[in-house]
Amino acid sequence: MRVAQVGPLIYRIPPEKYGGTELVVYNLIKGLREKGIECTLFGTEGSKVECEVVPVCPPLGWEDSQKIAYYEYLEACHVLSRQEEFDIIHIHFYPHNPQWFFSLPLFKKPVVFTIHSILEGFSKLYKKFPHLANAPLISISNNQREPLPFANYIATVYNGIDVKLYPYQDKKEDFLVYIGRAAFEKGVAEAVQIAKILGKKLYLIVKVDTPQEEEYFSKYIKPHIDGKNIVFLGELSFQEKVEYLSKASAFIFPMQWREPFGLVIIEAMACGTPVFVSDRGSAKELVIHGKTGVLVKVRKKPRFIDEELIQSFIKAYKKYADKIDPKDCRKHVEENFTYQKMAKDYLQAYQKVITNWESIREKILHNNPSIILNKL
Repeated sequence: MRVAQVGPLIYRIPPEKYGGTELVVYNLIKGLREKGIECTLFGTEGSKVECEVVPVCPPLGWEDSQKIAYYEYLEACHVLSRQEEFDIIHIHFYPHNPQWFFSLPLFKKPVVFTIHSILEGFSKLYKKFPHLANAPLISISNNQREPLPFANYIATVYNGIDVKLYPYQDKKEDFLVYIGRAAFEKGVAEAVQIAKILGKKLYLIVKVDTPQEEEYFSKYIKPHIDGKNIVFLGELSFQEKVEYLSKASAFIFPMQWREPFGLVIIEAMACGTPVFVSDRGSAKELVIHGKTGVLVKVRKKPRFIDEELIQSFIKAYKKYADKIDPKDCRKHVEENFTYQKMAKDYLQAYQKVITNWESIREKILHNNPSIILNKL
């Protein structure tokens, strides 16, 4: 089988620091190559994978959405011009710029999409362009599907990691760690308050590089950083990140949105570190409550600096901090979230798309809009 992997253009693959989606694409190619699958990556300059790389542009970051849109159209041109070389084309993208969907009718060869974020807002897109509802999608969690239950899902495939690259540590040190980006939905401000009330040292491995992230950081995080109890580390390399994860007594993640997966959750557990996470989004599909972490009950509608959420996390930590066996955390990832399992599951999904491509494409080109619009 010959597979085109079409990567996002935000960071290189694999990422130098922040970039969960880029790490997933890297791991997927690695897993497919080990199974003898021929891959070609369309992505950014500087990407280093064990296959042919078609560089489209330098890594773009998040600042200029118009620039991202322009280069995604250019990437689509590259892929379409070579589509006959592949048995299937796998497109990974973020919903902020859904340009890829509009190239759908131009694909003669089988194509499948993985959207690495939440799907809220896509129903409006489908109302305007009903044929898009026939686009074959692979969800990264079952919960991700909820805002768009009628879409053409081929399978759910959980993200996977190379577990042996994550150092396992049985004996933990007395500090907490938070990893993410400086944004309301990621719950960084809440993590700071939780650590302060618990009297625990907190290391913040946080990305701050867009104007929105800089504003959030300046207002809600920076005033609390003292270099002693609340320590800001910024973005770290992979090796530095997993060292902190493996030593921490817990990874706290008071997220304020429906996280579609949350790669750092399985990264923490791979290090034997329990995860204390808001019971939102995909969390219950990743964490075994009371065994590999704690699913902290929170209100349905997020509230900024939510005192109820903060107190719930404090109670959960005090109750479970000494009751979770690091071995169970590691074992759970080894059995469910490896890159080898991810590659195997994607291959099964690919075969399903290839087998049914003629009927899928027929619906894309000649769909009955009323059938789809009635579901919206």
